[in-house]
Parts: sequence; C-alpha cells; structure tokens
Amino acid sequence: MTGPSPLLLGDYHVHSTFSDDARSTLAENIAAAHRAGLRTVRLTDHVRASTAWVPEFVAAVASEPVADGLTVLTGVEAKLLDVTGAVDTPADLVVGAGGVDAVVIGDHQFPGTDGPWSPEATKERLAAGLSADDALDLLIEASIRAMEGTPHAQLAHWFSILPKVGLAEEQLGASRLAAWAAAAAATGTIVEVNEKWACPGPDAVRALRAAGARIVASTDSHDAADVGRYDRVAAVLDAAEPEEQA
Repeated sequence: MTGPSPLLLGDYHVHSTFSDDARSTLAENIAAAHRAGLRTVRLTDHVRASTAWVPEFVAAVASEPVADGLTVLTGVEAKLLDVTGAVDTPADLVVGAGGVDAVVIGDHQFPGTDGPWSPEATKERLAAGLSADDALDLLIEASIRAMEGTPHAQLAHWFSILPKVGLAEEQLGASRLAAWAAAAAATGTIVEVNEKWACPGPDAVRALRAAGARIVASTDSHDAADVGRYDRVAAVLDAAEPEEQA
C-alpha cells in the first residue's frame, strides 16, 4: 500500500456510557473523533430485547454539536442468537428515519441450533463429537441468515467467536468465505475490520472485496482515548492487499 487506507478515516463502532462497560460520554467520543481527523464515526451501544433507552440515545446524539467535516452515525450492537439468524434487538427498535442508522450484529456467542451457545458449551459439543466443519457451517449459515433478515446491518468483529471455542478463522476456507461475502454484498451489509479483535482477517477481507461488499474500520472503543486509533486494522488491510493486486 502506498499510504494509510482511506478506511482509517472512519470509526464505525464506538461505545459510550449508554453501554455499561464503557467509560466515555457521547460528547467525549465525538470530540475524540474530530481530534483524530476522522470523517465518520458511528456511536454504537449494546442492546438486548429488554432495552428501553434507544429513543433517549438517538435524541442525545442528535443534540450533540458536531464539528464541520465529521459525520456522526448511530447504531446499536446486538448479539447473534442462533442458526436461524435471529438477533437480540428490542421489538420496538426503529432503524432508519427517526431511529438508529444501523444494527451492529456481534458474534458474542456461538449461534447454535437451539439458541446461543457459550464458548464453553460450544467446546463441550466439539469434544462430544460436533465436527469443526459442521460448527463452521452453522456459523456461516447463521451469519447469512442474520444478514438476510436484518436491514441496515453491520457485522461487528466477525469471527471473533472462533478462537474462543478453539477454532480458527483459517479453517473457514475459500468456499465458506465466498458465500459469506456474497451475502454481505447482496444484502448491503457493512462489515467492519475490528481493532480490538483484529478480525475478520486478510482472507475474509479479500473475499469481501472480491464480492463487492462494503468494508469499514472500527476500534470497538470503550474509551474516547482509543477512538480512531488503528494498529491491528491497518495490519490486516496491509496483509490483504498483495494477493488482491497480484
């Protein structure tokens, strides 16, 4: 690459104190994005089916002053639940006009056949005879169904679940990645390359580019000091570049 990727001028996954594990306010995150020279920031906080504060979050973001040259977007991060592609969002969630701009889907647990499996439960199933190939097929099937069933979706730190269950992104193979990437392109799903988890990796990025899917960068920041600060994302993008240009 001849210089920093334009993708690094955006941070599409930034948490505020609306998430119980984050430290910085909306205003602090917006100010940090401006100081970092970003063009776009997506303020994103964790939800589940029982969450009731999303309208308050949307109104609070809308009330914040924003410097010229910076676009502020909103999102809610919700976990993928099972192989059907169900996502843990409030039933009354508004996405689009009057609501958040995106549903940021996280692979926090493994999407099982009967609900989300914790990493430990997934390891137990693998030890009891679930093959790695069958587990990887479940993940890709759930991913595709989630993208098909969730308008305005963004995938957060995708494939971060794999090392937690004793599997590796490299085991997915070209055909699974191609199907996943094609679904992202067909559904208009945004896929973030995540600084915290350094995923998805170079093979997945190449598959997304080949399919014409949209890729963005994110820090998954829980502290404003980290907004727009990239190291691992830049390395993933660099590693994905040579084969694309060969």
